[in-house]
Amino acid sequence: MTTNEVLSPPGSDFARLTRRVSEADLLRRRPGYYIARFSLVIGLFAAGWVGFAFLGDSWWSLGLAVFFAVMFAQVALLSHDLAHRQVFRTRRPTEIVGWAVGNFGIGMSYGWWMDKHTRHHANPNHDELDPDVEPDVLVWSKKQARVARGVPAFIGRYQAFLFFPLLTLEGFNLHVSGFRALFSKSLKHKWIEGSLLTAHVVLYLAAVFTVLSPGKAVVFIVLHQALWGIYMGSIFAPNHKGMPILTGKTELDFLRKQVLTSRNVQGGRITDLALGGLNYQIEHHLFPSMPSPHLGQAQVIVEQYCAELDIPYCQTSLVDSYAQVLRSLHESGEPLRNRS
Repeated sequence: MTTNEVLSPPGSDFARLTRRVSEADLLRRRPGYYIARFSLVIGLFAAGWVGFAFLGDSWWSLGLAVFFAVMFAQVALLSHDLAHRQVFRTRRPTEIVGWAVGNFGIGMSYGWWMDKHTRHHANPNHDELDPDVEPDVLVWSKKQARVARGVPAFIGRYQAFLFFPLLTLEGFNLHVSGFRALFSKSLKHKWIEGSLLTAHVVLYLAAVFTVLSPGKAVVFIVLHQALWGIYMGSIFAPNHKGMPILTGKTELDFLRKQVLTSRNVQGGRITDLALGGLNYQIEHHLFPSMPSPHLGQAQVIVEQYCAELDIPYCQTSLVDSYAQVLRSLHESGEPLRNRS
């Protein structure tokens, strides 16, 4: 049975689930949590740059390249929570802080990412509507593989083997995508976003090339950006890759559309911290504005509710989630490998 064959029963199943979650008080804001989290992440981020200056022109600075890869991802996760209005209720403070930590802090366009991610949430894993499964360098389905040409056609043959190596370029891609978005009609506040992105790049390069010799600076930048890309890809890939891909007009209701295309990653507090709560991807997609510390509690309610309605609920380990992603990529590339 395909996902398009799972039809919604009469009534709003999602409304009943929402009442259960609301009664558990899981939709309320957590200002104290976010004050503490922002303070910790930004404090560590700033301390890293102080330590970088203190170490000076030393190969030991490469250790901080690893540290900054982690911190850039943690700042990106803060931007993610901001974009979903988990932190502030209103748009203006959300945008201001989003620009500060996203554009200026890590050189990732907050406006570009928010637009892209909003479209993803509206139609997850839909091959015509979800920008995250658009064929670009990789193909995400056999349908895409059959019509692929050029670079995607070549890489698609071996994409399961190339997936993690390609993630080393994702950090650079996030920077480039932000600047490319400045030429898009859909991006608002172009001057603000462009100025802050430029300021980030100028200050980042100035700091690295001022403290380090040219050779060490280049190694630092490559290592930092490559590891950041791998970390970012490792956070987001387990969420939907390898799950059913929808096509055309689907008769799935909101609840089933979100649950059937998402995968949870099981783990303890370290997993929650490393993935920023996005390991509870099903709950996050159902309740995007729910503060991340509540997602674990919501998971118990949602899983039980899905069992009552006989809706498949996918969760697995982090390692197995990557295995599922790679198997799916390999299967998707089969038509390309079969070309004469």
